[in-house]
Amino acid sequence: MSQFNEYQGKVVLVTGGAGCVGSNLSRKIAELDAEKVIILDNLSSAYEWNIADFDNIEFIKGDILDDGVLKRVFKEKPSHVFHLAAHFANQNSVDNPEHDLMVNGIGILKVLQYAQLTGVERFVYSSSGCGVYGLDSKMPFEEHDVSISLHTPYQVTKLLGELYTNYFHNLYDIPIVNARFFNVFGPGEVPGKYRNVIPNFFYWSMTNHALPITGDGSETRDWTFVGDIVDGLLAMGIKQEAIGEAINLGSGKDHKVIDMANKVNSLTGNKEGIAYMARRDWDAKTKLLSSIEKAEDILDYKPSVSFDDGLKQTYNWFVDNWNDIEDSVEF
Repeated sequence: MSQFNEYQGKVVLVTGGAGCVGSNLSRKIAELDAEKVIILDNLSSAYEWNIADFDNIEFIKGDILDDGVLKRVFKEKPSHVFHLAAHFANQNSVDNPEHDLMVNGIGILKVLQYAQLTGVERFVYSSSGCGVYGLDSKMPFEEHDVSISLHTPYQVTKLLGELYTNYFHNLYDIPIVNARFFNVFGPGEVPGKYRNVIPNFFYWSMTNHALPITGDGSETRDWTFVGDIVDGLLAMGIKQEAIGEAINLGSGKDHKVIDMANKVNSLTGNKEGIAYMARRDWDAKTKLLSSIEKAEDILDYKPSVSFDDGLKQTYNWFVDNWNDIEDSVEF
């Protein structure tokens, strides 16, 4: 990790830092000898036990919509802001569109305003490659080919976040980078009602339930291991060429849902198999695949964890943290 020694002695703010990406990112920055990593999270979809216990990590329970909390964290004058806090998941946004707009719209606007006032060195925003590309975008998805014909409020507000970061870059010259994640998975993501499919499949598989597939299983996703996402984010925080850019962070490979489900059942020893269900109304994309050429060129981004190894690491994390997961999971 010597290529990221620029974080040594820095104060870094990670909003949403108790989640899967945020907790792994915060741990890495702390290991890079940052002076302080401030995690701001309201624990609406994450858990304090998921945060690494480091002397240079400070956890603040609070909401990005709360000006008092934002004044508190920005008083620390962070040099870097990784804005990962979000109202998460497509179905959640369909069920709660107004709250989705408040958190993903007003929330990022507030954080950007404080970042502008305090003169941050870099603002990295977690957008969604699964969100900003539409049915009219060509695969593999390239950064220039975004869509305004979207299917969920989450997709709309993730694109809105990019528009706000670009506005602050254009008007105030804030050095922003928009990171477009593709189907992140790995240690640190607790299963639940609105969570991603891989942690939910591990939970159901480890509790001896058939894994529910919406569709016929031939659908594909570009699942990307969280450790590779973290490396991409760290590079976004220091590469000058990344400023003002939107960059995909994916694996550049796609896998069938049925193959993933069978791998999960094999790892856990689950004999209950698969249960097929009707596809959800909003779930219009049967295939997802990222182009990562831009990330390779600008960030020297090289995904290094294979899908199979990532699944094994995720399973091991579930085994090691099973009691906390069982106490926390809500469906």
